[in-house]
Amino acid sequence: MADKNRVGWYWKRLRDMSVSDIVGRAGSTAAQVVGRYRGAVPVPPFRLDRTGARWLLPEVSAEGDFMGVADEVMSGHWRVLALDQAPLGLPPDWNCNPLDGEHFPLNDGRTLSRREDGSGDIKYLWTLNRHRELVSLGLAWRKTGCRDYLDAIGVLMSDWLEKSPYPHGPNWSSAVEVALRLMNWATVWQLIGGPNSALFAEPVGKVLRSDWLGSVWRHAEFIQAHLSRPASAGSDRLGELAGLYVAGATWPYWSQAKVWRATGRDGLEQEVPRQISADGVVLEHSMAAQRMTWDVLSIAALAARATGREFSHALGCRLEAMAEYVAAVMDTGGNVPQFGDSDDGDALGLGQAAGGCAYRSMLATGALLFSRPAFARKAGMLDPRTRWLMGVDAARQFDLLLLKAFPSTLRTAFPEGGVYVLGAHLDTPLEWRIVADAGALGAGAMAEHGHADALSFTLSVSGREFLVDPGSGTYHGQRAWRDAFRSTALHNTLVIGSEDQAVSGGRFLWKRKYAVSVIRWESDADGDVLVAEHDGYRRLSGKPVHRRTWSFDRKTDSLSVRDEVIATMPQLVTLCWHFGEDCLVARSTKGVAVHNGPVRVDMVLPSGGDVSILQASEQPFAGWISRTYDRRVPATTVTWRGTLSPGDVLETEFRKG
Repeated sequence: MADKNRVGWYWKRLRDMSVSDIVGRAGSTAAQVVGRYRGAVPVPPFRLDRTGARWLLPEVSAEGDFMGVADEVMSGHWRVLALDQAPLGLPPDWNCNPLDGEHFPLNDGRTLSRREDGSGDIKYLWTLNRHRELVSLGLAWRKTGCRDYLDAIGVLMSDWLEKSPYPHGPNWSSAVEVALRLMNWATVWQLIGGPNSALFAEPVGKVLRSDWLGSVWRHAEFIQAHLSRPASAGSDRLGELAGLYVAGATWPYWSQAKVWRATGRDGLEQEVPRQISADGVVLEHSMAAQRMTWDVLSIAALAARATGREFSHALGCRLEAMAEYVAAVMDTGGNVPQFGDSDDGDALGLGQAAGGCAYRSMLATGALLFSRPAFARKAGMLDPRTRWLMGVDAARQFDLLLLKAFPSTLRTAFPEGGVYVLGAHLDTPLEWRIVADAGALGAGAMAEHGHADALSFTLSVSGREFLVDPGSGTYHGQRAWRDAFRSTALHNTLVIGSEDQAVSGGRFLWKRKYAVSVIRWESDADGDVLVAEHDGYRRLSGKPVHRRTWSFDRKTDSLSVRDEVIATMPQLVTLCWHFGEDCLVARSTKGVAVHNGPVRVDMVLPSGGDVSILQASEQPFAGWISRTYDRRVPATTVTWRGTLSPGDVLETEFRKG
């Protein structure tokens, strides 16, 4: 309680100041820096007689992690990526990187370097400044009525507005970060009661409201002026447009709000079909992008519904298809492949406040948005985030959907997105689920969030992960680790020589990509067959093309993976198999035996060749998995290495032991 009392003291001290003192204090730093920046358009007066859309209907009785998060913040501790309960204070230093203590000057934020040299990881600073934790404070206040939580929001917002004046410092360097912060502010705004909140009842509160709304206007205008270019933006542009639309719907206090809504709506209607395939796959080929894109689009869609003018039916169909894709790749244990880049996509505070599995939450919300029993069955239960978004009647509607008998996995082929699901007994305790990547490297000219993982796949049995995608590791950390987690060798596919399938040009750039062709896809009562190839290695001597055939036999519950290299000369190849950190891997007479809890899978390797079992290796990089951003833990990698002549075939089999 000592820390809560400190918050109360801080806020009461502000209350006791005169209005002129408050204005002088809040504007001192801002005046100094704005004095160095000429040409800023003044913020127009706001009109509070216009009612904003209420798209959040919080059922505060719903449980979640928000009380824990709120109390951590009250004690000055913050969850920032790999930093758990970092002692950053209340308020923290908003312009200081929590990872390494580097302090950013209040220069024009738009000129900030993104640190390609790896000297610092700005994602830590940006994540802190998304203000996700303010959502947990708002929920804690709604649940308990304890004024300290509300005052803490006042303290944090007052300090941030003072220390991050437009357009200076690192918090004005990225339009998508500005948009995500704005979406979290919109959530907090509704939780505390909007413009008539008790937080704004006294002179200090009225000044805070004015300053906060002024910054809202600045945020929205910043996004409008700095939207990412369509040709190279990726999912960032979707986040920017969604944030701009939500701002216009939540704060219609200026005439410009109509422009924000129009830009956001029209932009999303154009960008969603371009960035999300008709079968629901975000074309960046990143599951984290799939998740974050769903979050921002679903919030924008609910905001549009609250205004009385919903988005188009076509956009709604893409949202529904996104959830259908997640339901297909999620195994019966709730595990989802870690395809592509991942930066811990809890960009919005509602996800952090709810806790639990974000992908199950996505399906629960989708079940209610689209009346889909299959999504409800796959989600399994109604999570707190869905309750907060869908209102007090959500539980009854969800239970009604669960009563309907529908299979959870309705589709197994996503040809536009390049992903196929093979297996048997799906969504049962006997499940075999194989998720194969036969898609492009990524979206846009740079394919910046894609990994060189063509013809890779994951395997889970009975809801337990065996073959996994090891994840992303880091973005701006050590370059060697960034390159390793993007490489072909850290995926369940075939490497020719020691080369990647694509040629990297930087941390977020592939300067030479590959094309994948699906030759055959069949699925019937007997099993599944997928045949695909890629041309990424045609730049090498002999112009090799890697072709892979997956054959799943439902009679025997076994998977055969056949690899061949079509080339004019022999090739040195390595087959890489990456197992989850819970797997115990040991040699057997024909290959390796793999245990994950009570479930065993036997892997029969090709004859000949050199077999290695690697754990936590850095030369070569193997035997690692990264479940969360900037964290890696030891796992096990099995490699088979040998020479493959034209016409030779390597066959690897997986059977339940």
